[in-house]
Amino acid sequence: MQALVLETRLRLSLRSIDVEEPLGPGDVRIAIRSVGICGSDLHYYLHGAIGPYVVREPMILGHEASGVVVETGPQVKSLHPGDRVCMEPGVPDPGSRAARRGLYNLDRSVRFWATPPVHGCLRPTVVHPADFTFRMPANVSFAEGAMVEPLAVGVHAVTKARIRPGDVAVVLGAGPIGVVTALAALAGGCSRVFITDVHAPKLAMAARYAGVTGINIREQDPARVVAEATDGWGADVVFEASGSAEAIRGVFELLCPGGSLVYIGIPGAPVPLDVVAAQAKEARIETVFRYAHVFPRTLELISAGKIDVKPLLTDRFPFQESVAAFEFAARMPPSSVKVQIDLPAES
Repeated sequence: MQALVLETRLRLSLRSIDVEEPLGPGDVRIAIRSVGICGSDLHYYLHGAIGPYVVREPMILGHEASGVVVETGPQVKSLHPGDRVCMEPGVPDPGSRAARRGLYNLDRSVRFWATPPVHGCLRPTVVHPADFTFRMPANVSFAEGAMVEPLAVGVHAVTKARIRPGDVAVVLGAGPIGVVTALAALAGGCSRVFITDVHAPKLAMAARYAGVTGINIREQDPARVVAEATDGWGADVVFEASGSAEAIRGVFELLCPGGSLVYIGIPGAPVPLDVVAAQAKEARIETVFRYAHVFPRTLELISAGKIDVKPLLTDRFPFQESVAAFEFAARMPPSSVKVQIDLPAES
């Protein structure tokens, strides 16, 4: 089949590749329609590795996807050919200790699309377990369905933050994950969300959502802005979504006593943790690695209109221009948020 293949670092090909994917009893075969380009896809493209995950042989990219079921295994009762679906890309070993404890995203043997050596979904069809495939309501487009995966990260972070109605949140970083985290925080009960960045177009886009206030850290001190807005108390929740060492150093200045700090962004190198600053506020610290148990809820939030991802869908490319799509995403202007690739309906 034709697929977008990462041959080696900085070298992509749209070419034919053999992928053996027999349909198991509990699997479905899906014709892919929309695939988003994630930061991890770009990292593999630009650097050839993410931490211990190294691209050692050609690998198909892509893990944010939606499509149409074209075939089902004999044990599948919940899905049928013609169903429009989105897919949770990480499949754990159901017998693993992590999976049995409900921490299936932390299963060491999880098979996650486009994570070496597992092929991704930028190809005409994939085979996937029905248990990790979700029927989309009629009012959710393929493009929106492909946004469920990144939005699930924000929903998982908000779930771990234990937001209470009326909380004030701060999100550090107005990239795609930062923005969807801000939207998830509002849907989860926050009264307002401040979001920081250095790029004015990103902040302007985020601030188009009611309840979101942008802070350009080149022009304003976030700690002072948040203090003025909260009578000196601070934010109830801070989400670190930038991975920036500089941003991480100032997180506790933003947080109220007893507040929650949720680390989402992955720094490129180890960063120090100010334990004394955390203790002085008895901060509760949470961390996020992908997500678990939130995919259906995330899809429902989009379908119900509680989270509108359509303004984030800024750039689209046809499948035949997949290489150009990655080249664009690698130098994406600040006014862009999410690049998606559309596969033809006849695939």
